[in-house]
Amino acid sequence: MKHAEARPHDDPEAAARKLLELAANVPAVQDGRIYIERINAPFLFTLKAKGSEFRAGLRYAIERGWLELHESGTYVRLLTPGKELLT
Repeated sequence: MKHAEARPHDDPEAAARKLLELAANVPAVQDGRIYIERINAPFLFTLKAKGSEFRAGLRYAIERGWLELHESGTYVRLLTPGKELLT
């Protein structure tokens, strides 16, 4: 019987913290906006995470007040509690 390997971003908190790290390394545009694809692409393609892990991490970060997602879904803002986690 084969057992599936544990994925590093399977835990929503771990995924959320990685998203914060990625967001902090992206230069924000107007008014602190970080386009969602600037964190989505590295998370999915460089880190080889799944879309479900991205959604769970994003939801976790929003619920904790670390990130703010615009209603259009096109950008996020890194909020003060999220910035404090990175220091």
